[in-house]
Amino acid sequence: MNEPIPVLITGGAGFIGSNIVARLAADPAYDVIVCDRLREASLGKWRNLAKHAISDLIAPEDLFAALTSGAVSPRIVIHMGAISSTLETDVDKIVANNFALSRDLFGWCADHGARLIYASSAATYGDGARGFADDPGYEALAALRPLNPYGWSKALFDLFVARQTARGRAPPQCVGLKFFNVYGPNEGHKGAMKSVIAQIWPRVAAGESVKLFRSYNRDYPDGGQLRDFVYVRDAVDAVEWLVKNPDVSGLFNLGSGQARSFADLATAVFHAVDRTPRIDYIDMPPALIAAYQYHTQAPMERLRAAGWPGRPTSLEDGVADYVGTYLSRPDSYR
Repeated sequence: MNEPIPVLITGGAGFIGSNIVARLAADPAYDVIVCDRLREASLGKWRNLAKHAISDLIAPEDLFAALTSGAVSPRIVIHMGAISSTLETDVDKIVANNFALSRDLFGWCADHGARLIYASSAATYGDGARGFADDPGYEALAALRPLNPYGWSKALFDLFVARQTARGRAPPQCVGLKFFNVYGPNEGHKGAMKSVIAQIWPRVAAGESVKLFRSYNRDYPDGGQLRDFVYVRDAVDAVEWLVKNPDVSGLFNLGSGQARSFADLATAVFHAVDRTPRIDYIDMPPALIAAYQYHTQAPMERLRAAGWPGRPTSLEDGVADYVGTYLSRPDSYR
């Protein structure tokens, strides 16, 4: 019997990370090592891991000492750890976590022949005026104009990877995934950054109306703002496929490939529990108006051309599964 492959998942107690942990920890081909902070018990991040047989748990401040000493020697690194809040205002903190740590982990993987799959973001596209084409070329990446420090930090690392790859200094497999609007179980700890589904569910469950932002763009009606919503199960399918296809490298969009409205999203939550939609529209915070995206949609041709066979879960089916299997249950953790 072959020895299990050690896989390090940074941010493994977070939303997308813990869903990846759940998938790979169930496969005896892998030993899953998690790097993350669990913080206060009330946040529930520990519960994101509680059902899964991980082999080790490392605090981020101890990660490079463990790598340097050989205490952990992953052959695959899935780097999901980041400050993902678009509301974070400490830019030095964002850069230290989202760029500098990623840069150093990239270097370790390159030096030790470990494969690297990392989380980029659709936030790198800014307002979408330049489109959403996942062009990995340096000039295309440098032309993007993110709207917030989070998006900029992710774009900065994509540029770093492009430069190093062009110089022949990349890990044997290096994949960046530009996640669009991912939703699903294990996002309860994210507070204001939870998906709209998770935020409105308590009101839907209580038989109340839900609130969405008014539109300030005449091309979009209230509730008609569009996003590419992708169920986390589909995102994990793509990551697992990349783990099993080490010859695939590059920078890829990861979404459903279809833009849907927030009104569609809210309606799907009501329909998941057979209730008539009740939606009220409220003013958007002034600070958000100037930096608001009205349309995102992920072209998925490049990932498909690389061989990915996945098919997206429809918004209605994804929301129904999320509500029925998780949000409506006493134990909503995967």
